[in-house]
Amino acid sequence: MRPTSTTLQGHHTDDSAFSETRDLFQSITEEISKIYVGQEELVLGTLVALFSGGHVLIESAPGLGKTLFVRTLGRVLGCNFGRVQFTADLMPSDITGAPFFDMKSNEFRFRPGPIFTQLLLADEINRSPAKTHAALLEVMQEFRVTIDGTSHKIDRPFLVMATQNPIESEGTYNLPEAQLDRFMFKLNLDYPSELEEAEILKQHSQQVDINKRLEEELKVITSPDKIMEVTKQNGDVLIADKLIDYINQIVRLTRTWPQFHLGASPRAGITLMQGARTLAAFNGRDYAVPDDVVQIALPALRHRVVLSAEAEVEGHTADELLTELIRTIEVPRL
Repeated sequence: MRPTSTTLQGHHTDDSAFSETRDLFQSITEEISKIYVGQEELVLGTLVALFSGGHVLIESAPGLGKTLFVRTLGRVLGCNFGRVQFTADLMPSDITGAPFFDMKSNEFRFRPGPIFTQLLLADEINRSPAKTHAALLEVMQEFRVTIDGTSHKIDRPFLVMATQNPIESEGTYNLPEAQLDRFMFKLNLDYPSELEEAEILKQHSQQVDINKRLEEELKVITSPDKIMEVTKQNGDVLIADKLIDYINQIVRLTRTWPQFHLGASPRAGITLMQGARTLAAFNGRDYAVPDDVVQIALPALRHRVVLSAEAEVEGHTADELLTELIRTIEVPRL
């Protein structure tokens, strides 16, 4: 079985709640495609992460429509969205917010930063120093900001889409493995196909105000409360013991695979479990199958393994080695 992106089709149960989730997922993707063309891995990976309570790291060249995607997603989901351009001089307080002195009330008050939103595009995250990364990652984990001993909650759902440019390395700070591990998925964006690019040229070359298009052409499909309700419900999707063993084998084998210097952490297994549950629900099923695990295996693992020096010299990629590894494990019959 090859871990490639497959069509989202599966067995359907009579469970009306999961049929409803399937219909919701299809409505969201159809609506997004009215404005945002292609990039199936980005769309699917982001939605699985959102409905699993996770975050995504996106690696792509500039100009592939990441900002347009987060704005489209925000409109369709009925969520607030924001964007922060990470630079070398960006301080933690520029993201989280800081106290200011209110002359009228003669006291300090908290001014919330751009992180107080629901969908946040953290653009070129690797251009900022480690303390700024740490501030963002703390909020991702805790869903709150603590300033001067006072906690300020972040509205849920809360999804961070952090991007990094794989080409430029000058003036960048690599995210350490421990920080990469906080992201549910690492999604790689490629240039669009010839047909997709032709469609992009048709759709976005007429000097029409994008705000107007988002408002007039897109319907709001859901709401933050509904997203949280579906996320909670996805936790009820059944994962058989044989499937847990399969996930466990994949994760543990990365730690002994000869071409990996460092294997995946237990958090990778949790990611595969949560993602498989959400994918099953998107398919209208109340149980997960091996295909669900295989479909999200590469995005869930590619940033959690480190290649050995020999593998890098030989020109191997994490995706290629992970594909090979997964093929060696027997797929369980459920």
